[in-house]
Amino acid sequence: MAKYFDPLPAPGDIVWCLFPESVGQPGPKPRPALVLAVAREFKAISIAYGTSQKTDRIYPTEFLIGSSDPNFALTGLSVSTKFDMARQVQIPFNSDWVAKAPGAALNSPLPKLGVLPANLVKAAKEAAAKRK
Repeated sequence: MAKYFDPLPAPGDIVWCLFPESVGQPGPKPRPALVLAVAREFKAISIAYGTSQKTDRIYPTEFLIGSSDPNFALTGLSVSTKFDMARQVQIPFNSDWVAKAPGAALNSPLPKLGVLPANLVKAAKEAAAKRK
């Protein structure tokens, strides 16, 4: 049985999850996701897809958190990662969908990696505005 995590994350948090490839099923590969909204009554979160692949190619609905960013340490990410604001889903905030990232400190709050740095909020909003 899935364990629900408490407390719920906040918008702007970065979590480690099994982003779904098909509706209602956890994906096969864990990855970072940006929390966009929280549905407290359902213990669910709306997230945007994150990947460390092809970070040299950023599309209009994507933004990059580069490892050279002065606030990169706040993210909890280990490498440059782009988030696609066009790929959003809502998932339960439980152990079937989210987990502690590999290499995360033992005392880090589960399953939050870090937060979106304030200097990148505008880029995230601009990418979201281009979502169709």
